[in-house]
Amino acid sequence: MVPVLAFDIETVPDVEGLRRLHGLDATIPDKEVAEMAFQLRRQATGSDFLAPHLHRVVAISCALRERDSFKVWSLGGADDAEGELIQRFFDGIDKYTPQLVSWNGSGFDLPVLNYRGALHGVRAARYWEWGDENRDFRYNNYVNRYHTRHLDLMDVLGMFQPRNSVALDAIAQLLGFPGKLGLEGARVWETYLAGGLEEIRRYCEADVVNTYLVFLRFQQMRAALSAEQVRGECELIRSTLKKSEEPHWKEFLNRWTS
Repeated sequence: MVPVLAFDIETVPDVEGLRRLHGLDATIPDKEVAEMAFQLRRQATGSDFLAPHLHRVVAISCALRERDSFKVWSLGGADDAEGELIQRFFDGIDKYTPQLVSWNGSGFDLPVLNYRGALHGVRAARYWEWGDENRDFRYNNYVNRYHTRHLDLMDVLGMFQPRNSVALDAIAQLLGFPGKLGLEGARVWETYLAGGLEEIRRYCEADVVNTYLVFLRFQQMRAALSAEQVRGECELIRSTLKKSEEPHWKEFLNRWTS
């Protein structure tokens, strides 16, 4: 069984990078720097969602299914630097060569990790393997849109048409899964400013479990898994989460209706 790694990131504006790009004084508060960037982005695109290179990664969460186990966690500690978090993510790909699964990973998560990884000098040999060292990767690698080592569920289910995209929260709840817990993506910045990084990490962890659950339904639809196998996978996840004393997993299980 090829290990499956569902992943998600949470980000905040890169205020230090914004200061550098716009020649801003270090005395200007972070919140004001970010608001300036939001306003410029709204003027340019109609949305205040910043371009990928201007996001700073504050959390990376993973759900790993391998052998007979399921594990979900956030990489590193709350005080770890951005570069260390990103290096840990790519180290995991080097170690497991997993099937990567995401929701909008091609549209957001991986571009952010690419730009920020370059910024921090991260090494990611397996992720960037195109077949020079391993011929199998010439025909199926992580970065080619039409290859499947990375499966962006939102992209595939929407037939690669942005107008068909839906939010993870909506599709997860529609399928009877819990959906997002606690936060909305738009509140991550204000939560971070208020010192709520642990809350952000828990929110991110719930997202990766939702992503993996949607992946199971996708696998059932394409006949890679039977309905009985999907039920067995769901029971493994439930039993794993029940062992945790963390309150967000208790809420997650209470909201899981399928």
